[in-house]
Amino acid sequence: MSILTSILADLLQAAPELRPQLYFKSSLTALSHAMEDQVLAGLEQPLVIASFQRERFYRQEAHRYRRIAARTPQVYVLAAPETDFKSSSDVYESVAFDSTDGLSKEWHLVVLSPQSSTCLICREKVAPAPDNITVSEMDPSRRFEGIWTFDRKVASIAAELLLNRILVYRPELADKIQQAKNVYGLTHLSQPNESLAAASKKKATKKGKKQISSQNVTVNNQDAHSLNADPFVQRLVTYLQAGQYKLIKAYRSIASQEQKERLVNSITAAIRRSLNPDEIMQVAVQELGLTIHTSRCLIYYCKATDLHATITHEYLNLADSPEIPNVSLLGQIWTLKNNPLFEEILQRREPVYVTDTSTDPRLNNSPIQVLVQQLAIRSWLMVPVLYQDRLLGMVELHDSGPTEHCWKQYELELVEAIATQIGVALIQAEAYANLEDLNQQLEALDRTRANLVAITGHELRTPLSTIQVCLESLATEPDMSLELRQVMLNTALADTERMRKLIQDFLTLSRLESGRVEWHPEPLSLNECIDLAISSIHARNLNNDLPEISSQISPDLPLVRADGEWLVEVLVKLLDNACKFTPPQGNVTIKADSNGNLLKVTVTDTGRGIEPNRLQVVFDRFYQEEGALRRTTGGTGLGLAICRQIVNNWGGEIWAESEGKDQGSAFHFTIPMISSRSEPRRSGNTNKG
Repeated sequence: MSILTSILADLLQAAPELRPQLYFKSSLTALSHAMEDQVLAGLEQPLVIASFQRERFYRQEAHRYRRIAARTPQVYVLAAPETDFKSSSDVYESVAFDSTDGLSKEWHLVVLSPQSSTCLICREKVAPAPDNITVSEMDPSRRFEGIWTFDRKVASIAAELLLNRILVYRPELADKIQQAKNVYGLTHLSQPNESLAAASKKKATKKGKKQISSQNVTVNNQDAHSLNADPFVQRLVTYLQAGQYKLIKAYRSIASQEQKERLVNSITAAIRRSLNPDEIMQVAVQELGLTIHTSRCLIYYCKATDLHATITHEYLNLADSPEIPNVSLLGQIWTLKNNPLFEEILQRREPVYVTDTSTDPRLNNSPIQVLVQQLAIRSWLMVPVLYQDRLLGMVELHDSGPTEHCWKQYELELVEAIATQIGVALIQAEAYANLEDLNQQLEALDRTRANLVAITGHELRTPLSTIQVCLESLATEPDMSLELRQVMLNTALADTERMRKLIQDFLTLSRLESGRVEWHPEPLSLNECIDLAISSIHARNLNNDLPEISSQISPDLPLVRADGEWLVEVLVKLLDNACKFTPPQGNVTIKADSNGNLLKVTVTDTGRGIEPNRLQVVFDRFYQEEGALRRTTGGTGLGLAICRQIVNNWGGEIWAESEGKDQGSAFHFTIPMISSRSEPRRSGNTNKG
């Protein structure tokens, strides 16, 4: 059997003048113990009715009610059974009610005797505690709403209500309960609005004027007792309530600190697991959104000079905030320009929040107001991600609830702590990336050193060995013919020139990379520079068969602006490279096309070609396509690296194209043009000292 009605509700209906108060569980425990101690210390035999919500609460007080039952036969204990509790008539009457009964939400204790009365009728508040602080059933911060009074009329009504509820579960107790009603005068429930004195007068018509006089004296004595005891007990309850409020405040502080530590620990754990900033920020946005219970949480990268940012991480809570438009901002462009909150953060370097976007003067007539309306943002919090006053990103929280969100201090501190952790993670990831770049540079430097040793060992040792053999032959063979002596001398001179070119390339690249070159840009004719480069190639290869070199440059091309010596150097090295890998029956062609303010020069050959995956690395220092090339073609692998340094200096680009092996190759570079030929130009002296 289950009765859903509330004793408190019935009492308030019977006595509408009553005003319920708020009590904490600890206060109710103290009041109940005081009422029970009064029974144990007194000499009367009162009616005692105690209703416990659950058997577990009753078990803590069972020994006290055995002592109370030793003093009075009218003791009734009610509880919802969980293990052993059941309806029985032992030392006192126990009443096991259904767990779905309204009694399971209430706390009752009524003590009624001929000389005194006390009543405690409360119902537990089911609403959550403030600030989402959850409490357990045994927690002293649980809250109850109800009545606690010495008023005999109220106590009598409550006693009769409880006795009637006991009859529903224990009808066999009808005679005992009727006896209790007769002894303790419980006959006025049907007339709740009449005073106790009026009820006494009705009873006096049957029992005589003497009894009426005695009853009035009793009531007057009780009223006097209540006036004396009530102020002290009220002060005691006030003290208990104040202490409980302080305890709640301490719980709130501990809970917020625990939330902060848990969240910071989760971010720290993510940092330890990975140096990937995106993974860390994803953990942060989810944990922060869940902890603050906000509608939307955003984390994104931005700098102080940015006008826009891309939303990289988002937490969206649509379940608790149905008024939010079902629109994800992930990957969208977030406007920072003309955002007064972002501008305020740049000035103050502190969090900025808006309690109500509809009334905040900073957002009035602001372009950002359209975004606020589209996303239904009611309250807004922006916290910068800083490291040493450098802006790295932003954490934003949007609340779209029906009421404004007053950002609490612990929430601001929590978000700031997370923003600090994110800043540390970003700096660590940046430092790690820089370290990886440095390691790659060191590895490249180590490869360069190894290549330098290998190439110089090969390119210097081979000509030196030849020169040494030639000179030793000339010195030790005086009878050598003149013809053979000339061969020896020519061979030694050729290898000497080869060594000179090798050393010259080393020195040239070193000067270019260290920035020790003085540049002298001037208007130049590209045709003249190409003619000088072709002449230089033929002069260097008088005894070698070269492929056919042709220039297809229009004479009407505008002048270019560059340092003539270095422009010819680029052309010579590209032509030399093309001739080196092109057979004598092949062709090398030079072309030029205008492209805006730049002139694109192309050197094309029909030689060995380049594999597509090597088109970028051919410009690296000491690059050699394969080991055999060192022996068959020679060279240091510095020519194209020198070309890239020179072209980059005048703001141009250089790149290679090829269809693959034996498909030929094309090397392109760009050079600034001059639209007018009226500027004076330098004559073609291209010798570098």
